[in-house]
Amino acid sequence: MHQTKESVIEAEKLDLKEPSRYKVMLFNDDYTTMDFVVMVLMVIFHRSLADAQNIMMSVHKSGKAVCGVYAFEIAETKVAQVKALSEQHNFPLRCDIEKE
Repeated sequence: MHQTKESVIEAEKLDLKEPSRYKVMLFNDDYTTMDFVVMVLMVIFHRSLADAQNIMMSVHKSGKAVCGVYAFEIAETKVAQVKALSEQHNFPLRCDIEKE
């Protein structure tokens, strides 16, 4: 069977699909300061001060909030960065991934 260049390109297009997306969540605790959470949101998630403050208040009031939605590997990296920064500053800030 002879395939043309166009049919190969069409077949490749059909096989492509969007990667799954994952929400990176922060969870409230009684020890991590609000200022630290805002700093984490600005440094790791590149949020503006206003966005970081709004997300921090959602974490505080609701118990958790979405910091961002990413491909799995990026979400994993963000969680590892939050964990490392929290440990450096002796805070128990919990961060996890949920499939969107």
